[in-house]
Amino acid sequence: MADRLLTVGEAAEQLGTGERFVRRLIAERRIRYVKLGRPVRIPESAVTEYIKARTVEPVRRTRLRYGRAA
Repeated sequence: MADRLLTVGEAAEQLGTGERFVRRLIAERRIRYVKLGRPVRIPESAVTEYIKARTVEPVRRTRLRYGRAA
């Protein structure tokens, strides 16, 4: 199945950012895109990959127990 191509505005909406940020990602080649003449489209999978690559998982630490006698 073909990947849906998003406009810059649609990609920005999915990322929760402005169009300017998405255009900067394109200019810096930090996200995959398709050039259709002058218009630029971003594959939906590229947005998903971008989010996945920049997701930081939480670190679970064990808490030290203070106030306990040995």
